Amino acid sequence: MLGVDVGGTFTDVVAFRDGRVTVTKVPSEPSDPARPVVEGGRRLGVRGSAVFNHASTAGLNAVITRRLPKVAFLTTEGFRDILVKGRLWRPLDAQTDASWRRPFGDCARPLIPRYLRRGVAERILADGRVMTELDEDHARRQLAVLGRCDVEGVAICLLNSYVNRTHEERLRELTLEALGPEVPVSISSETSPLAKEYARASTTVIDVMMKLMFVGYAGELDQQLRALGFTGELNFADCAATLMPWRDALAQPFRIVFAGPAAGTTSGARLGEAIGEANLICCDVGGTSTDVSVVQSGRPFVNDTFSLEHDLIINALATEISSVGAGGGSIVSISPAGDVVVGPVSAGADPGPACYGRGGTAPTITDACLLMGMLDPDGFAGGEMRLDEERARMAFASLDTPLSLHDRVAYAYRIAVHNIAEEVANVAIRHGADLRDFTLLAYGAAGPMLLPAALEQLQAKRVVIPPHPGLFSALGLLATDLVYYDSQSAYMVLTHEAAPRIANIFETMEEKLRGRVQAAADADVTVRRSFDGRLLGQSWETPLVEVPAGPITAATVQQMVDRFHDEYERRYGNRFPVVPVQGVTYRVQLVVPVDKVEYDGLGAGDPGGGVTPAEPQRAELQRAELQPRPQRTLELRYLEDEPVQALEYEREGLAVGTLLAGPAIIREGLSTTFICAGQRAEVGRLGEISIEAAR
Repeated sequence: MLGVDVGGTFTDVVAFRDGRVTVTKVPSEPSDPARPVVEGGRRLGVRGSAVFNHASTAGLNAVITRRLPKVAFLTTEGFRDILVKGRLWRPLDAQTDASWRRPFGDCARPLIPRYLRRGVAERILADGRVMTELDEDHARRQLAVLGRCDVEGVAICLLNSYVNRTHEERLRELTLEALGPEVPVSISSETSPLAKEYARASTTVIDVMMKLMFVGYAGELDQQLRALGFTGELNFADCAATLMPWRDALAQPFRIVFAGPAAGTTSGARLGEAIGEANLICCDVGGTSTDVSVVQSGRPFVNDTFSLEHDLIINALATEISSVGAGGGSIVSISPAGDVVVGPVSAGADPGPACYGRGGTAPTITDACLLMGMLDPDGFAGGEMRLDEERARMAFASLDTPLSLHDRVAYAYRIAVHNIAEEVANVAIRHGADLRDFTLLAYGAAGPMLLPAALEQLQAKRVVIPPHPGLFSALGLLATDLVYYDSQSAYMVLTHEAAPRIANIFETMEEKLRGRVQAAADADVTVRRSFDGRLLGQSWETPLVEVPAGPITAATVQQMVDRFHDEYERRYGNRFPVVPVQGVTYRVQLVVPVDKVEYDGLGAGDPGGGVTPAEPQRAELQRAELQPRPQRTLELRYLEDEPVQALEYEREGLAVGTLLAGPAIIREGLSTTFICAGQRAEVGRLGEISIEAAR
């Protein structure tokens, strides 16, 4: 089994074969994204592999940078500006800022410029009745304009089409007649048949853009992997880290726009189960950002929508993840007031940090950690890249500030740690979580180097560094199932009388999904039903409330109400049982089980620590005998006024039960762990490193 996580800076590839994990890391290439994926597969060997599971943030990066295909938007006449109005929500820090503008508005960076957003004469009412028939002549005139503009794809979202799709379907036919059958067209009644037109419109626009981005890429990737001898299934992960065969994924590619971080959360939940940690704050610190998510009672928080930017909503199941611009590639700059600032801008993979020697001149956190002595200039990225300390020093020296070099580097490191800690605290507060009851799971290439320094500030139980932290998200792609799902909106108060209508909705969706799942006849498919509900009068929903198995009866509806109140209390800490519950969206998932990595089987013979399945007993016997042998003593600069001495260890040489005292550095192929002064670390039975304050 192979998994690949395509990030903005590196492409991480992991293989699990014969009980062993092998890993590699390849610099990402935005101009040719398939090349590093294929190169990683070539290094690890794809011949004979059963699956190749793929996750990528390419879609998210394209939206953020606006490197998007030229797409048009057709909607009901008079409503072409719904894409730039959004939900009219402002971020907290802009509540009183009169100059704030929505990032995707016409005065900023719209996804689709106004001249390509066209209205068509038609109108369907909320109950599905047609008030105004589709004016086909008017539609053809609008399409003629789009044809002269050479658009590459078209998104169609008409008002209330989620209850009556006839006008959208006919408009798609007219679009293909006018622009040609090769032009991708997405209609909202198929892409996202849910209430609330703005979220449905933005989802449909992203869907057609992702079709243009991923269809050629996925086909080329599959072809090149086959040329290397791969004969298994190529699967794409979605925003909740569940898998789909790549051709099914391209039927609704908005679901794969932001997949990598969710795989890390899934991997964290599986590891937490194996080591007995049910409450985790997962921190994926990569080259561009830190992605923070919560696992509570062994379950990640999954929502029915997520935002690519503030108020840019996508209707897709997604693991709840918050991001902050603090990663290894985050650029260090000086504000107009003279303050040291870290992020949110990143050096990315090209040109990368100054120490990469690829033309970057701005200092980054990677440059800071190199100058501090934490990073080994000769062993970075598994030894494939040599870091240049002099370029890093020159980058910091170029900052326009009277601060000394010592203060520039020290402040950059401390601010990066603080930014990460602040985001972790904010996420915990939003969930009403007491950090003293949670363990921080640090992964991503920079996570083990930065998170231990935040432990004292956050007062969490401990920091855990998993095996293979630099590729932990990619490993999560080998620990999840194939999942097919469908959803449908229907507003109704959950009373006994609603049971027949709810039953009909679920039965229709399940029948439709079973027609798509080829393996249904051969595999033990699990059916999961859920709904998004709200307290009557609320304008927002609590997503993914589980629906009991079996026929939908009056008793089932009462159980749905009870479970809604349970989930509401779990998420928000309050319970209002006297308020009626209104169902909004109903969802069916068909889970097709596949072979997965078992975390109990990961071991010390692999790079990154742990014990091999064949020798746990021998490792236990060695616990009392084996003393850790440092490779050398390092001098860490800029942490304190004077240099600090720290011992350096190789992770693969640490046996189960090994105890280390900080300050210390633990090296492995694709990551570096820093144990601060006043901390102690212990190697667990799966090779995980637990770091706590020394008692």
